Amino acid sequence: MVSQTHDDVKLSLTDLGINYVGAMLAILVNNERKGAEKLYVGNVPIPDPQERQVLVKAFGLNRMDILQREGQYPVPPGASDILGVEFSGTIDKLGSDSGTWSVGDEVFGLATGGAYAEYIAIGVEFILPKPRAMSWEVAASIMENYVTAFQSLVVIGLLKENENVLIHTGASGTLKGPPLENGHTDIVSKGVGTAALQIANSYGVKNIFTTASSAEKLEFLQTLIANPNLLHTINYKTRDFEKEIKEVTNGRGVDVLIDFVGKSHWDRNLAALALDGRMVMLGLLSGMDLEKTSIAPILFKRLHIIGSTLRSRSPAYQGELVQRFGKEIFPLIADERFGEQMRDNKGGKAIQVVIHAVYPIEEIVKAHQDMESDKSIGKIVVAVP
Repeated sequence: MVSQTHDDVKLSLTDLGINYVGAMLAILVNNERKGAEKLYVGNVPIPDPQERQVLVKAFGLNRMDILQREGQYPVPPGASDILGVEFSGTIDKLGSDSGTWSVGDEVFGLATGGAYAEYIAIGVEFILPKPRAMSWEVAASIMENYVTAFQSLVVIGLLKENENVLIHTGASGTLKGPPLENGHTDIVSKGVGTAALQIANSYGVKNIFTTASSAEKLEFLQTLIANPNLLHTINYKTRDFEKEIKEVTNGRGVDVLIDFVGKSHWDRNLAALALDGRMVMLGLLSGMDLEKTSIAPILFKRLHIIGSTLRSRSPAYQGELVQRFGKEIFPLIADERFGEQMRDNKGGKAIQVVIHAVYPIEEIVKAHQDMESDKSIGKIVVAVP
């Protein structure tokens, strides 16, 4: 059970007539309603942990759930129909072969579904220990954004020290992804950009370039990295990111490029990439069909262009990725001085989890409406009592 209590939330849920006996709280979908108002708090049976699974008290909120709420994102085979892919909580019950985990351990994790609930049954490979100094809300904000950013930059993009990197839409919102085999679209969570910027910083790169659509967002990103000699922010509506990258890098370009945009940036992306550059595509916000382009740069510059998703990958892949993230990146987040990390942070390399707002579970509709407004910078979290 999560040790943090929310007495005001409990009173509100009691008023809703929620029955705790033999059941758990979960966010359910009523398709007779429209938009965020489809969501409501209800009861479902508590899942039993199976072999190599643990049962945790969970809370979390993630942007990709909007598509699933609207019936446009079928869940992966074997996944829960309940929304949500990231959570934090305390192990309440163990299945068989649960390794060294014990009841009472504080954890956070990644799931293929089911996190919008009071409990979740999850394989031990999908969880990591939560530092006691870290809040439940921060822990619930980490997995989807930071694991996706780590996968893109490091596992696929092979980012190395002293390289140049471009991360598009560093502070932007809903990002529609490539079509899946079933014809629907994946979606990349808001916050992947800020996570990627900080991970790139932690790898000791030479230059980080990022684009955004407003002065407010660019100013926030400068504050986040706090190194104007390293971070170059570009308003893509008023300035040419390809030209500025070439000027700063003396014509070389960037070694790794993370793109969420697609069509409108395609030609300039190819031009901005250095010889042997790697571009990882996570979304197609501006469209997926190119009317006219030249593929010559791909050949002559020996470019690597890779598309990537996370939730549609196999459980084995995701579990291995979570554990690698726990070893290589999470120590930078889990510093003992967590609350002070932006003031005294291992030479500026520690990572700050950015949270926009925390809602109690009975305000799930407001939380989704906040996501859809596209006005936030940072993660939106839902707390479970």
